[in-house]
Amino acid sequence: MNMTCQGMIPPDRTCDMPVWRQIEQRILERIRDGSLRGGERLPSALELARQLKVNRHTVRRALGEMTGNGVLLTAPGGGLRVREECYDYVIGRKTSFSRNMHNLNVAAGNKVLATGLVTPPPRVAAALALARGERAWWIESSAYAEQCVVDHSQAWFPAARFPRLDAIYERTGSVSRTLAEFGIADYFRSYTKVSARLPDAATARVLGQSPGLPVLEVESLNADGQNMPVQYGLTCFASERVQLVMSTGDR
Repeated sequence: MNMTCQGMIPPDRTCDMPVWRQIEQRILERIRDGSLRGGERLPSALELARQLKVNRHTVRRALGEMTGNGVLLTAPGGGLRVREECYDYVIGRKTSFSRNMHNLNVAAGNKVLATGLVTPPPRVAAALALARGERAWWIESSAYAEQCVVDHSQAWFPAARFPRLDAIYERTGSVSRTLAEFGIADYFRSYTKVSARLPDAATARVLGQSPGLPVLEVESLNADGQNMPVQYGLTCFASERVQLVMSTGDR
């Protein structure tokens, strides 16, 4: 049995509140106090019924109400899980993960998973306007909000223009601060393409989610003030943890 649901007090049958509503309130209390965290799977209705000493149909009534209210979601493979908090991620002419999280007053950061000096795929080389055979810095990373991983990303930067960018990025942990060290005080989004797909095994592992749960893939290109490409990115956002907001302003 899910340990976070153990110890729940059985409903008070002398109370005016319906039994199923008392069960709903007990589960909600566990979610509010952090005993049941976002993404965590609940025990089956039968297991809860045994623990709470009620009929499983009564438990299903409570779970059905919570599912209808969006508190619980159907888990891949069956069962129910707690809905995770969803963060608004604004994509506009100026797009920055750290700025987005700062505006939400959310503790956030990222982790570098791998770096390398590579010959980029043809579409990446074309986007960055690289000559044949020209290499690029490749950085794989993940970002988190409130200790929950929200994206898995890959980014490429022209190597000739940005020597030792990998070491600088690992030190700064920020694209904005890294480019600033090369004299690029600001950069702008040239384009953004968004699509939904199932994650590959590596992305599902980094995001800590089922391979059967879709991700939002964002393909993007950033350029400097002279419209010269500085970064090509592919970012997979956990679709239940991030909501993409398209902005026509400079946010």
